[in-house]
Amino acid sequence: MTALSHALGDSATMVARQLLHMRRYPSMTLTLMGMPIVFMLLFVYVFGGAMGAGGAVGNRADYANYIAPGILLITVASAAQGTAISVAMDMTEGIVARFRTMAIARVSVLTGHVVGSLIQAMLTVAAVTAVALLVGFRPSAGPAEWLAALGLLAAVSFALTWFSVALGLVAKTVESASNLPLPLVFLPFLGSGFVPTETLPAGIRWFAEYQPFTPIIETLRGLLTGTEIGSSGIQALAWCAAIALASYLWARKLYNRDPSGS
Repeated sequence: MTALSHALGDSATMVARQLLHMRRYPSMTLTLMGMPIVFMLLFVYVFGGAMGAGGAVGNRADYANYIAPGILLITVASAAQGTAISVAMDMTEGIVARFRTMAIARVSVLTGHVVGSLIQAMLTVAAVTAVALLVGFRPSAGPAEWLAALGLLAAVSFALTWFSVALGLVAKTVESASNLPLPLVFLPFLGSGFVPTETLPAGIRWFAEYQPFTPIIETLRGLLTGTEIGSSGIQALAWCAAIALASYLWARKLYNRDPSGS
């Protein structure tokens, strides 16, 4: 057996382990779905009327179309938060220390977390999209645009998952691991997720226009509802690649450190 086939086989085993955890503990997946669904219902039914009456977005249905991309991004960020918790649990409960003594590929442990989280994220995205459609989201995207949007969400999920893996490895407790990725969930609020950036105060507007989630939201909005994308697509992919690479290198360094000296 070659080293590559050995690593792939061990990674498949670790992915199956993560999927088994998802099946045995569905409450985690339901919890990750709950926050974005609550945000969707809250903003459409509580703030949607006000935005339609005096805001720059339009009526309640238009507002549902406007915020749906931001809600989907929150969904992906929430799933990444679950990854940090899962990694921290493995680290603090001694499972990783046990894996280190076994003849398995070292990369497979983190790969299992990442691939499992990607699957969980796509499931939550499907559920939240269904709720969005029920409350008035009416995308104009064709099959190609939907595939591109799903591909972008998968790329964002991949990048944020590696970032959360690193946060889970650096956390000392499961509780701190659950809190460290929390700002990711709120970044769409400080971007173009819920209001146009030009309506924000100067300082917040500058942050909103240059933070990574804004071009991702604008690209998703353009793909799903037909608005102008411009250079947002290139910026979104560049941010995903940069976050994924930096997070992977950070996570690998943390995972390969000497346990006795950590």
